[in-house]
Amino acid sequence: MAGIFDYINWRGDLDFEKAPFNPVDNIILTHISYIPFDNIVPGPEDANGITVAAAAKKFSHALKKKPDAFDDEIVFRDDPALLAALGSSRRYGNLELRGFVNQIDPEAEKQFSALSILGCGKMSLVCYRGTDNTIVGWKEDFNMSFSPVIPAQREAVLYLEKMAARIRGPLCLGGHSKGGNLAVYAAAFCAAKTRRRIRAVYSNDAPGFSRAVLESPGFLEIRDRIQSFVPQSSIVGMLFEHDENYTIVKSNQTGLMQHDVFSWELSRDDVVRVKEISQGSAFLNRTLRDWLNGLEEEQRQRFVDALYEILLSAETSSMRKLGNDWLKKASLMIQAYNGIDDATKKLISKTISAFFKAARNNITTLLPPA
Repeated sequence: MAGIFDYINWRGDLDFEKAPFNPVDNIILTHISYIPFDNIVPGPEDANGITVAAAAKKFSHALKKKPDAFDDEIVFRDDPALLAALGSSRRYGNLELRGFVNQIDPEAEKQFSALSILGCGKMSLVCYRGTDNTIVGWKEDFNMSFSPVIPAQREAVLYLEKMAARIRGPLCLGGHSKGGNLAVYAAAFCAAKTRRRIRAVYSNDAPGFSRAVLESPGFLEIRDRIQSFVPQSSIVGMLFEHDENYTIVKSNQTGLMQHDVFSWELSRDDVVRVKEISQGSAFLNRTLRDWLNGLEEEQRQRFVDALYEILLSAETSSMRKLGNDWLKKASLMIQAYNGIDDATKKLISKTISAFFKAARNNITTLLPPA
């Protein structure tokens, strides 16, 4: 059951000339977009970059100076160890990091972060971060259920165009979770001359799109260059509509924990593939799709907005902090729910009931085949 750190041990001494970029490199490199590189990796306006080795050293120094400095920003607990391992390897240590951006805008309900990596063989990799720990980041995710385009998707296109003007040669785009969605969206809606430079788009357990996006000229042009990976019990990667083919990856975790790429099983140059998603994933996929399709757009929006206001009543900006002093925060959220109008309460109840009805209708998905 080999994973990311095993792969680095196997291939870390080989540069990209000796061992070309492969799907595992995509999973690893797009994932470091989750690292809080503020004040470490230069922004898009800076002509200079920093090597992975130097960035790892700076990050490690900051962590030693104040061990809890990044507690609220680290999304996956193994990310600091991953950065250290990459910085120490021949394969990744000399790659150049550039163009780091991290935008959190509660008013616009936007959470967007990205960076670019140069030196991956003959191409550069534009990486988009998935959802972080901020409540506004989760709210933006939920907005996908009713909004044709979210702010982070617009930023993803702008970022790609800005970096494409500063980077020469072929490009690859990628990301995990919402980051994979942003990578596909940017490839579909960038300028035609930029799209021609894109060799591949990597989508790692990422939600899909509305039918309008999937039928857009840009998506149809880029579709065959999309490489989509989902774990066998994928939940996030099954959301909304998908038209691209996907590779199913074996995971050593269960359920939602499979969303963590550190649980994905790898070989020396590829993921460990399985033929089908699990029955549980198929059940939840059909249930969520039927549930959302059965709700009017306005109902989706009002439901999401109501839940967001309840979360905000807990007086915290992050999902991680929501777990601290849980009793107090739960009390504040109950008070907020009790304070909303009867019509909104009825809408929340109706929406939740619709989910359980969709689940009951799809329960046969969990039964073994006859």
